[in-house]
Amino acid sequence: MTEFIWPVRVYYEDTDCGGVVYHANYLKFMERARTEFLRQRGFEQDELIRTEGVVFAVHAANLDYHRPARFNDLLRVSAHICDAGRTSVTFEQKIHRDDSEPELLCSGRIRIVCLDAAAFKPRPLPESMRGDLICEV
Repeated sequence: MTEFIWPVRVYYEDTDCGGVVYHANYLKFMERARTEFLRQRGFEQDELIRTEGVVFAVHAANLDYHRPARFNDLLRVSAHICDAGRTSVTFEQKIHRDDSEPELLCSGRIRIVCLDAAAFKPRPLPESMRGDLICEV
């Protein structure tokens, strides 16, 4: 299983008045990496709404904050699937500072559930995705 890496630069808008990344923004960075992970595999979320009638929502998020990221840091945000079920996928994600000695800043598990776009009720992952995503586990 390969780990997907997405680079993120910390902008001023991502930080608090002390220049430290605000805790909720780590979730935004992880969301970007999951979106790009899917895009790299040919799954555009707007197309999935149109063609499969599904959307994805975060069902659970468990994060550990290890060290602070700061203004202008270049980060490496990783994403890989650690579990997949009939209606959900769980990603393990890590955020490292991207320098000569990468430092773990934040880690977590994010469980995504597949929802019917009209009813917003859980439904099975589309067959078009199952093989690609489940083989990642």
